[in-house]
Amino acid sequence: MTTTELQAGNRPAKIALHHLERWAIVYVRQSHPQQIQRHPESAPVQANLQQLALAWGWPPKRINILDGDQGLSAASTAGRDDFAWLLSEIALGHVGIVLGFQINRLAREDEACCRLIRICKTFDTLIADQDGLYHPHDFNDRLVLTVKGLMGGFELHQLQQRMQAGRLNRARRGEWLGQVPPGYVIGPDAKLQFDPDEQAQSVLRLIFEQFAVLGSLSGLLRHLRQQQIDLPFRVPSGPNRGQLHWHRPQRETLRGLLRRPAYAGAYTWGRHAHDPRRQVPGRRGCGRVEIEPRSCAVFLPDNHAAYITWEQYQGNLHRLSQQRLRGPVPGPARQTVAVLAGLVVCGSCGCRMLAHYTKTLRYDCQRQALDYGTRPCQSLVGQPLEQLVAEQILEVVTPASLELSLRAVAECQRERAALEKQWQQRLERARQDTARVYRQYNAVEPDNRLVARTLERQWEEALLAERAIEEDYTRFKEQQPQRMTAAERAQIEELAHNLPAVWRAPQTGVADKRRVVRLLLERVVLWAPASSQEVRVHLHWSLGTVTEHRLTRPVRSWGQLTSTAMVLQLIGSWQAEGWSSRRMAEELNATGYQTPKGRSFQAANIRQLLARAKPRRTEDQPQQSAAAKPAACPAVGEKQQVGRPSR
Repeated sequence: MTTTELQAGNRPAKIALHHLERWAIVYVRQSHPQQIQRHPESAPVQANLQQLALAWGWPPKRINILDGDQGLSAASTAGRDDFAWLLSEIALGHVGIVLGFQINRLAREDEACCRLIRICKTFDTLIADQDGLYHPHDFNDRLVLTVKGLMGGFELHQLQQRMQAGRLNRARRGEWLGQVPPGYVIGPDAKLQFDPDEQAQSVLRLIFEQFAVLGSLSGLLRHLRQQQIDLPFRVPSGPNRGQLHWHRPQRETLRGLLRRPAYAGAYTWGRHAHDPRRQVPGRRGCGRVEIEPRSCAVFLPDNHAAYITWEQYQGNLHRLSQQRLRGPVPGPARQTVAVLAGLVVCGSCGCRMLAHYTKTLRYDCQRQALDYGTRPCQSLVGQPLEQLVAEQILEVVTPASLELSLRAVAECQRERAALEKQWQQRLERARQDTARVYRQYNAVEPDNRLVARTLERQWEEALLAERAIEEDYTRFKEQQPQRMTAAERAQIEELAHNLPAVWRAPQTGVADKRRVVRLLLERVVLWAPASSQEVRVHLHWSLGTVTEHRLTRPVRSWGQLTSTAMVLQLIGSWQAEGWSSRRMAEELNATGYQTPKGRSFQAANIRQLLARAKPRRTEDQPQQSAAAKPAACPAVGEKQQVGRPSR
């Protein structure tokens, strides 16, 4: 009997009665959401296969249409819930036949297609498409199904190859593909050009300028939030396609802006590749790795207008990579009390030292202890180290202090002007929106109250939004200092000649000092052995020069002082001459000696040293018997202890 022979009625011979007792599943799928919008007839054509099941004898109640996988590709089974449910129902023996427009509608992946055919063969389930009916138990039918499944994967590969070749050809011409970065639009030559909106351009330039000044992604985010600056973007699709919208800044959005080579004028294609070794089963989109721009399949420098130079882009990448490292690389400047926080490096292990705030500031190297459970490398008080660095910086900067002061004034004025421009543009946009809504309200017929009431409400909302921006702008101007007068400029020039006084002034904040330090120093490497009070410091300057210095730090014990032996010798000689403890302390202070913690000597310190220098009695020395000891008279005011009589 051939496959075309029929049993009773129109039912093929391959369909048995036990098949009709199970479900007939019609699987409907389209590969992409755009196909659902552009080709709406595809889904009804696939669903019409239920008529074929009805003609073969399945009752309507046993025919089920699965259309939950619409807009999903069959290249993977991840996310296709209906397909996973279909496999489970076949394995339970509940499905008699699976109908699909084509076999590649079910699965384009070779492994998934073969697994479906094996499961249908094991549990005696039929497969049908527009070409015919197949019984997986039959070798010839199984061979046809397997070849069709493999051809579906081959067809998908050919489609992707042709599409990728067309995209690559356009990319080699420098034509932009994909979503346009904020601050850009696609010009007539299909290349990027600046957004015609001036506010969108100024916000992007402000982001790159502030990151160059602050050097930290968190600092940039805080600055944008404090100044109420939103990020621009143009809607890529939908009814509002191409319109400019604004949204609150977010950390990963800012990171993506700083990492995109498009803002440096470079065109790249293939910057994100897929690494199968990093693929996690069941998770779509993972396993992507970022490739260096110059190593991409297409790299076209100076392809379009740029917001920053290529050197500035490389510097931004370097700063972002430094913020993720734990080693000797300096971290970003944060709002802390320590001036050298993030710059101090341990000379023993090469790790960055942490700033701890107890009663005093301390720099501790605990990276090896935290990672491997070993003992901490070294630790020291931060005040002497910061004092040494401040002295060296003042010595270097003082000759050029006037020029630096004038540059700082110009930088402050430029930053204020940029913020002022942002507020002016926001206010101008709000007034423009209010005027547009008013024109719409004024153009409506007075009798058409159904429309007039809506436009009137929109006009009131626009007026309230404009008023809110004006009030925020007024508060911003009140918080900003007035512009510098000629007298104030002359006063700054006068103070510049006395930069040490300005550095130590209480009005000079830690953030200002830290900016100066990071402009001049790359890192501070130190060696502070626990057995000594002497610290060896290497200052690595920005121009590549390394200077070596030594300082004396406060320690915790007398054994760490190098002058302990000399102090003990002096105290012993003075004690032999009958000096008092107070006189010894005054003489040591006059000579310049200090205690381990860097303080002046007191009488209690002298007594402590005398007790330390007193030799201890050993076990070999004979002990004087209690009977041979002379009875000591109690001191004045001291109670005499009376022992109990022995029994």
